[in-house]
Amino acid sequence: MQLTTLFNYWHYIALLIVILIFAGGIFSAYKQKDQKLVLPIVISTTLISLLLGVFSIVLVDKYTKKVSISKVENKRLLSIEKIAYSGIVRNEGNHEIGEVVVEIKLINKGHATGNVKGGNYFKSSGFFGFFTGSGNPSYKPQTIIKEFVVAKNLKPGQSESFRVYFDWPPYFRHVADFVTVEGH
Repeated sequence: MQLTTLFNYWHYIALLIVILIFAGGIFSAYKQKDQKLVLPIVISTTLISLLLGVFSIVLVDKYTKKVSISKVENKRLLSIEKIAYSGIVRNEGNHEIGEVVVEIKLINKGHATGNVKGGNYFKSSGFFGFFTGSGNPSYKPQTIIKEFVVAKNLKPGQSESFRVYFDWPPYFRHVADFVTVEGH
């Protein structure tokens, strides 16, 4: 969850309900006759209210911020060793979306044809490497995930085109790509 999330009235209703539950729990804790139970009830009520608050914000975001992606195209730019993705994102919901994030996942399918050595899948993590930060220089990840914010403050029904670039791994062969979109 990000702080740039735009709240709509459903967020405020859910948070109001959580605050009422919290206030009721605190009130009932101080009405206890056994004073030893006050602190555990206050702590439990606080933790449950925090959990409910975070869960309700995520749930409201999931059902009120609907975004779709269309006309996705990619093009490799061999001269600068980059790949470009373009497309259109559209707010399909009834509420404004603060940020639209496109996630692009590239998976090297070279292993299916025998082009990838077994050592490329295992990245050693020794005790000394943890402190020095030095990794295996010959390690080549077979999956690359990139996230890009492609639109901000997208109104209901509004569309916006995007184009993003990132470095192309030169050792990738027979690549599968997956493009997903999410609204925050």
